[in-house]
Order: sequence, then C-alpha cells, then structure tokens
Amino acid sequence: MKLIDSIKPECVLAQVEVDNKDELLRLIAKTAAESDSLSGTSEENILAGLKAREELDSTGYGEGIAIPHCRLAGVEDFAVGIITLAKPIEFNAIDEQPVNFVAFIIAPDTQSNSHIRILSRISRVLQIPGAVKEMLKTESSENLRESFLRWVVDEPSSEPANKNLFHVFIQEEAYFEDILQVFSSIESNTAFVIEMENSSAYLAKLPLFAGFWSDNPEHFGRMIVALVGEKMTNETIRRIEQITGKLSDNPGVILTVQSLFYCDGYSNA
Repeated sequence: MKLIDSIKPECVLAQVEVDNKDELLRLIAKTAAESDSLSGTSEENILAGLKAREELDSTGYGEGIAIPHCRLAGVEDFAVGIITLAKPIEFNAIDEQPVNFVAFIIAPDTQSNSHIRILSRISRVLQIPGAVKEMLKTESSENLRESFLRWVVDEPSSEPANKNLFHVFIQEEAYFEDILQVFSSIESNTAFVIEMENSSAYLAKLPLFAGFWSDNPEHFGRMIVALVGEKMTNETIRRIEQITGKLSDNPGVILTVQSLFYCDGYSNA
C-alpha cells in the first residue's frame, strides 16, 4: 500500500483544540472509527489499542511530533491520518517537549510489514526540512492533506521481481537507525541486521599482533543485508547518501550492491 493512498481525507484534521494526551487519543479513536476503512470497529476498541501501545512506550518521538499507532484484530484495512493542534500539549515525548503535530495509524494485526513500511515512510516525510513547519501553518484540513501529499508524491513503488542485494557496513553509530529506516520503508521483511567487528578487533587479541594497536580497536559495527527491487535501487542509494553525504567522502559506511541471477522465497515477519 502506498502512503499517498492510505491517508484518508476524513482522518485529516487541522488546528484542532485538545487539552491533553487523553483527549487527543479519544479524538483519534473517534475520527478513525468514522472512517470507511474501519467500518464495524468501535471507537472504544480503537482507543484501547492506542492506550495499550502508549503503555509500552510513548509514540511522541521528539521535536513536537507524535505518531500514535496500534494493530487491531478484525480490522482489514488501514486508517491513517494527520492532525495538527492549535496549541501544543504534553505527550510524554522522548525529548519531553510538547506535541503539536500528530500522524496516526490504525492497522490490521495481520499486516505487520505494511504497518512498518507506512510508519517508516511517515517518519521519513516528517524528517524532511520544512515539511512539518509548512503543514503546521495550514488552516484547513483539505490544505493540510494536500501539503502532506506534496512531500510524498514522488514515492516510488518496489517491484516484486528483479531484486538486487544490498550490503551496508556501518561503523558510525549515528547513521545506523536512519539507514535501517530507509530499508524498513521499502522492504521491511527482507532486511536483516548482523553484528560485526572490524578484523583489527580480532587481530589485536592474537599474540603475533600484540602492540600494533595502542588503543582498543573494538567499536560499533553493524551490517544491513537487504533485498531491494531493481527499480528502487538508485532511489535507495540516494536516500542513504542523504543521511551520510557522499559515501566516497565519508568514512564509516561502505555500501555494496549486487545484481542477483536468482532470488526466491520469503522470510517470516
């Protein structure tokens, strides 16, 4: 499912006034329950799901943004919405800052991969410089939806066949989560993370190489291995370099891409 198709007009609300987090979650539950996507799902059921997710950890992830979301049994389609608040409210966000921009997702409990992709794609849109600022200025719900969709209109789709194999070797911890999110927004069920160490970390422990390193060579190391549709390959590389800068000028990340002669099968979610 494309993000531009999942944002329901009836689930977009601009400049809403609520006093606290509980009121906001109730508004989300009421709005989602009235969407055609969740026909037959009660407001109380949605609210319970949202609250249960918040009990795990706050979905307020910083800079005035929250993405409440939950998975519900018996739901067959996604209800995704955008809400801007007339005044910020406390949300127990990870940076302890009040929230005034909200994106929400109510998802079927049987579609984890699609849920992850939509969540990652929303997160990427909200990280684009100027995107949230522009949307917070909109006065109508219609203009808010149009503003959001402008930032995702070029969202490409991934082809099921003709895949390439990506290996991303990451030594700079600051890049890891953002790069992983690139793959989770494209191919969440074909991306794997492997713990790794530079060979120097092993050589330093061998008597023959004692004294070559005056400091401990052990450091952060992860490798992301992922299958990406051929038509998404250039876009994936572009997104990674948006995070790291030009790879040839920035030590700490190595990217390799291999064309596959044969690829079949699938992984569990």
